[in-house]
Amino acid sequence: MKKIIFSTIISCSLLFAACEKELDQAPISDASSARFYEKQSDFLQAVNATYASLRAYPDRQLNLSETRSDNLYAVSDGGVRDWEGINSFHRTIASNPYVTEAWSENFNGIFKANTVLDQIEKNGTVIGDQNLRTRLQAESRFLRAFFYFDLLRWFGEVPIIEHAVLADEANTIARSPVADVYSFIISDLQFAQENLPEEYTGGDKGRATRYAAKGLLALVHMTRSGLDYGIKGPGLGLNEWGNALTLLNEIIGSGKYGFLSTAGTSSSAYANIFSYTNEGNSEVVFDVQYINGSNPVLGATFPWVLVPDTWFQSLGKTTQGGLTIRPVSNDLLKSYEANDIRRNFSIQTGYTFNGSTETRSFFKKYVDITKLPTNNRLDWPINFIVQRYTDILMMKAECILHGAPGTQAEVDAIVNQVRQRAGLAPIANVTLPQLMEERRKEFAAEGSRWHDLVRSGLVETKIPAWIATEDVQKQMQAFVKNYIIYPVPQSQLDVRQGLYSQNLGY
Repeated sequence: MKKIIFSTIISCSLLFAACEKELDQAPISDASSARFYEKQSDFLQAVNATYASLRAYPDRQLNLSETRSDNLYAVSDGGVRDWEGINSFHRTIASNPYVTEAWSENFNGIFKANTVLDQIEKNGTVIGDQNLRTRLQAESRFLRAFFYFDLLRWFGEVPIIEHAVLADEANTIARSPVADVYSFIISDLQFAQENLPEEYTGGDKGRATRYAAKGLLALVHMTRSGLDYGIKGPGLGLNEWGNALTLLNEIIGSGKYGFLSTAGTSSSAYANIFSYTNEGNSEVVFDVQYINGSNPVLGATFPWVLVPDTWFQSLGKTTQGGLTIRPVSNDLLKSYEANDIRRNFSIQTGYTFNGSTETRSFFKKYVDITKLPTNNRLDWPINFIVQRYTDILMMKAECILHGAPGTQAEVDAIVNQVRQRAGLAPIANVTLPQLMEERRKEFAAEGSRWHDLVRSGLVETKIPAWIATEDVQKQMQAFVKNYIIYPVPQSQLDVRQGLYSQNLGY
């Protein structure tokens, strides 16, 4: 899939040139559409270009979820960094570039998906194969739901835009209630799970499958079931744990995926999940695909997002762009049990550069120093796993602990399978807080921690307690529940004055 998707970006970049940053849903002109959507390959290229809008998704999870959480103590160590306001719960982050990016790039992806869907409806007969036409619709609706779910978890209420519209019309579309956005997402994912194939072969491997749609839909049900906190955020306080469990069991029962429990030739089983030479392994339910060495550059940047440049320099390598250190929190470091192999794989503690010793720790989970790009730091050759089989299993345990059908023995078995791979002894009678701590270490630096805290209801107790003990520099603001979601970007409020109101607390 990498070559298929990314080899078409150059031609598709002109096709989608009308899609500006922010929510400017200006459509492709009729003339341009007529010239482009003339044959089957045109539609394939357009869907591939929609996948390409996932490129910045991993960086976003590291900047907005991982950095926001108790996994990092990312206060400034000289100069003001964009991540500092994210980590320290500043009220004045409506113009923060990470916040702006989350809004604009997700809506760019939605624009692309809408354009494809509109053109299939208008001129899809040229595709010829009805099964392919339906599959392309399902892929586009999966991606649209993916982008909308990402938006909803960051911002709560957002505008629902079902078609590519003129900029003037976009300027009149208000934010919709969270429940309505969820209904839109669920409708798309239900269509996707019913019409996507179970798997692909050849160059199509990596596209969204039926089980990727089921996994995302399960997470949607779980997120809706979280506390609502009274903030118009992602939780609605529903009891849809059973709905999620049904979908998770279908993924587990499919036999398409597996828990990676045998080591590769030179790495532990855990490390082998993220190996550059083991992409698409049995753990991968859905990942963001990259290709390196292309022009324009279409590799990954996420491996170095949380890594300080001086560490690369200490190894005789070029700087990448992580700038200064975003230290792993002492709280997370202390939470690892002795002999937990995940700690040393995911975290680098200490290094020396130019005679200065850095004693703080940082995440290095995705860095294989032997694979560092020689010419461009934006061109790392590794995919980002969005959802893996271990996550499916642990989500199942979470649903059972919330009352979905199942037993404590099933929960314990899942957790102990994960612990055994990490080199740890089994435990019994696992509780929800214990499960979340196991998830914290298993998925460290994968961008799930903030979402897990919010969904589980632990954010209101864990984060204030963490700030009280971790914030030795006294740089962080007091946490309030309004900070569970981010502010609407200031650029959106300025361009469409009066259309949107700012989220409370900002």
